[in-house]
Amino acid sequence: MRILLVEDDAALAAGIAQALRAEAFAVDHADNGEDGLHQGLTESYAAAVLDLGLPKMNGLHVLHDWRRQGLTLPVLILTARDGWSAKVEGFRAGADDYLTKPFRVEELVMRLRALVRRSTGHAAPRIACGPLVYDSQLGAFEMEGLPLRLTAFEHRVLACLIMRKGAVVERLDILERVYEGDAEVDSNSLEVIVGRLRRKIGRDLIETVRGRGYRLISGDGGSTAP
Repeated sequence: MRILLVEDDAALAAGIAQALRAEAFAVDHADNGEDGLHQGLTESYAAAVLDLGLPKMNGLHVLHDWRRQGLTLPVLILTARDGWSAKVEGFRAGADDYLTKPFRVEELVMRLRALVRRSTGHAAPRIACGPLVYDSQLGAFEMEGLPLRLTAFEHRVLACLIMRKGAVVERLDILERVYEGDAEVDSNSLEVIVGRLRRKIGRDLIETVRGRGYRLISGDGGSTAP
């Protein structure tokens, strides 16, 4: 899952990005409001973490413009402003969650996972597809009841697929949500990752839809779409 982090404190942003990448998130960073606004409108993200006190354009103006232009991605405001009026203003601008500094990075990760899960229509934290189970709260996969060891890229691809289980996920959509914005992507990289996943969870669970992308199915011959 690819996250947009809009934070002008370089040390804090580096720490957050490192922590999120350790939890298998891809992270793009903007250090001012204008760049954050542009990246949010032109790139594909699962969620955004947005500071309020930003140079060039403050976070509330960024959020207002995102919502005014129809951007629906979940937004978590991360700020030192802890007053009730600031929170009300943030939610009225279109925020989905609000976390004040200082904070525990574990809580930030949990809140982001919950936002992404709900935005894809899943109420319960555990998402099952045949023998494969994803605990979105912990960010962990199980296969037939046993922990599944995955690389960060494998985790991101499989998370994309299970969040929309039973539906075809376009190849470009997966790539946009797996790789960070400045990454150089080999044209065959996704096929390589899918091949590795098939060896770990079984070939029957991931269906290739020619000319479009991939679909995660239950493995019993039927779709698991709700």
